[in-house]
Amino acid sequence: MSSNSSKLTYFGSYEITSQVFYNTPHSYCLVNIKPLLPGHVLVVSNRKVPRFTDLNANEVTDLYMTVQKVQKMLAKVYFKDPESEKGGLEGKLEDGAFNIAMQDGVSAGQTVPHVHVHIIPRPKDSPQNDQIYDRMESEEGNVGGALWDRSRPVNQGKFAKPEESERKNRTEEEMFKEANFFREQMALVD
Repeated sequence: MSSNSSKLTYFGSYEITSQVFYNTPHSYCLVNIKPLLPGHVLVVSNRKVPRFTDLNANEVTDLYMTVQKVQKMLAKVYFKDPESEKGGLEGKLEDGAFNIAMQDGVSAGQTVPHVHVHIIPRPKDSPQNDQIYDRMESEEGNVGGALWDRSRPVNQGKFAKPEESERKNRTEEEMFKEANFFREQMALVD
């Protein structure tokens, strides 16, 4: 399983090669252009299909095994004890939690018709609680809209869109740097 790819990678119709930090035979991982919380990443099926039920058994297995591996890496990066004087990767899974979510179809809020799983690390001091689900189904969770500046897909989830979002799109450079950092960290995870 490689962490670098020489071919172009697409998330839906968007070329996101520089944002990819991990590849498997059936999936890849990318940093999020508009993360809900620090460390919010996506695991995406290599095969561009819109619905989870379109994946075969090998693709489903690979997708969720990749989710688990990325969780381990994110825990090491984001669940560090703030009072510890040690450096490096020390966070443990039990030192936080994760939101793992899939918006499977337009009515569920999916704005990019390409199967993907959101992984959002939740350190113990994370203040968001269940509000994260409201944010995912609002304009803040509109990943496709952030990628597509002019003709934004309309989020059709059940919650109303806020008029103004406090989250701003990150620059290509910011996402490239984070992808490189996560690529290095994935090499350290069993």
